[in-house]
Amino acid sequence: MIIRIFIVSMVILFSALPASAQLDRIYKGLGIGGQGSGLSDVKIGSGLKEALHIGTENAVNFTGKTDGYFLNLAIKILMPDKLRKFEKGLRAVGYGPQVDEFVLSMNRAAEKAAPFAKQIFWDAIGEMTFEDVRKILSGHETAATDYFKGKTTDKLTVVFKPPVSNAMNEVGVTRQYKELVGRYETIPFVKKESFDLDHYVVTKALGGLFHMVGEEEKKIRKNPAARTTDLLKEVFGK
Repeated sequence: MIIRIFIVSMVILFSALPASAQLDRIYKGLGIGGQGSGLSDVKIGSGLKEALHIGTENAVNFTGKTDGYFLNLAIKILMPDKLRKFEKGLRAVGYGPQVDEFVLSMNRAAEKAAPFAKQIFWDAIGEMTFEDVRKILSGHETAATDYFKGKTTDKLTVVFKPPVSNAMNEVGVTRQYKELVGRYETIPFVKKESFDLDHYVVTKALGGLFHMVGEEEKKIRKNPAARTTDLLKEVFGK
């Protein structure tokens, strides 16, 4: 009974603390600052936002260049699962090089679309509330990446569609896809497949981009060498 009263009292006491004091306890538990460390809530919030600016910019730079997707095995866009039989059939009849070029073209389209993400990420950072900062700092190692997924996926999908479509046309991927499907469908007894190629490439491109954002977030949280500014060193080094 005494233990129960003590626990209830502590819950009531903590709930009565102002938001800044609650956040201070969270910061102390995370080891990255708080009032006791001499860092203000504003500075800690600024440090987090600066970290996210750097992390998202790095992720966009890594993906939005030649071979940013294609040579990164973690995010490389492969033939869709639905078309794997289609791929095997084409390779079996000597069209392996064309299949390889098709896969390369999908990755090139994603690489050309990636730079359009930076401003959307930065807008999401600018919209962060005190509560968002608190949740990210007290969350798991990719809590900020989850925040971006929730805030930006719909916008990024809309923004990625035109450059992906244009890029695929530029590198001939749409023509190659139609040619490959046409050749495959001439093979006796095969099942015809319909597939939304643009949607597939956009979805995979965003998945790869968020993966890289998550990797950058983990670096800044764990690796002192990734804290490239004085503010990041001060906030995350406490």
